Amino acid sequence: MVNVITSILKTIGKTPLITIPNSNKTDEGQVLFKYERNNPGGSIKDRPAIYIIEEAEQRGLLKPGGTIIESSSGNFGISLAMIGAAKGYHVIILVDPKTTSTNVALLKCFGAEVIVVTEQDDCGSYHKTRISLANKLAREIKNAFRPDQCFNLLNSEAHYKSTAREIIEDCANKITTFIAAVSTGGQLGGISKYLKTFRPEVRIIGVDAVGSAVFGGNAHSYRIPGIGLGWTPDNLTMEYIDCAYKITDEQAFLTARALARNEGILMGPSGGACALVALKVAQNLTPENRVVCMISDGGERYIQTLFNDEWMKQQGFTTTVDIETLRAMARQLQPWSTCPATCANYRPDLNQSLEVPDTTLRMNAEVRNPGFYNQGIPIFID
Repeated sequence: MVNVITSILKTIGKTPLITIPNSNKTDEGQVLFKYERNNPGGSIKDRPAIYIIEEAEQRGLLKPGGTIIESSSGNFGISLAMIGAAKGYHVIILVDPKTTSTNVALLKCFGAEVIVVTEQDDCGSYHKTRISLANKLAREIKNAFRPDQCFNLLNSEAHYKSTAREIIEDCANKITTFIAAVSTGGQLGGISKYLKTFRPEVRIIGVDAVGSAVFGGNAHSYRIPGIGLGWTPDNLTMEYIDCAYKITDEQAFLTARALARNEGILMGPSGGACALVALKVAQNLTPENRVVCMISDGGERYIQTLFNDEWMKQQGFTTTVDIETLRAMARQLQPWSTCPATCANYRPDLNQSLEVPDTTLRMNAEVRNPGFYNQGIPIFID
């Protein structure tokens, strides 16, 4: 019997958990990477992208021949570009100078129109200026739809309904700690809500960049793409997060490089940041404990930056680190906060100042139905 998949979009999800035996000692907690590079668009962003688009189609917010407009540093935009190509939508993606040339090329290869926003916002990043322009274009272009990953609560709902369930099933319910980067709050927010609902004993750790203000602190520019914001996103309920770490650019880049050479696993900078925290956590646990660490994408998109020795030297970074040195670096990490809820930096005023689209508000109104999240979600029993 021929096994035929009717669309590339049908291959989203069901990504593997991978051990790292050369870096993770047998007498400590077992680190498992949830490896999202296996999605067809190459990252975890395929999950919320397809979920939001299909919800928009069902609700009549996105019609045939329409235009998808999004602010993205790379991965979410690439996912939307792939989906747009498969479904026949025009896609416009607003990126910034931190977006790699590889990501821009990928966006264009799927037929997306790319606009580079060069004006920094008051946090030293580009998020707010990108979002404002995307919202402006969505008002001006006929039949436009804004997935709006930063403010659309369907972002976290997608992970609640798929990614979190995969993790529990693949771990046979045996998970001690879950670690993920904050990004726009979707993956960490949706998965943490699921785990705290059905496995409240699991420890949830959020990872952010030094310079991001999701967990509070002073906001300033940083080089890690696809991680952090100048505020706490609505997709993230801080009460579900037990601990937060902030990782420097160099730490994230070096970890990704070390794991490529010692485990054969390619990952981007946000994955490197999470992996370093996972090594730290595992060192304080025993072998029966499982530490699931989200690796949001692969490393191919960072060949000209993260994996380029000359680029690393230009940033003033070391280019190589052996595993024992990496493990020592992990051991020295200290949490940014052991009670992240007290560091929340929510900005309800941004809905108005950034002119969040009415379509986003309407989608969120349905998500906020108090009984929504528990509908059709199984509780797993040991």
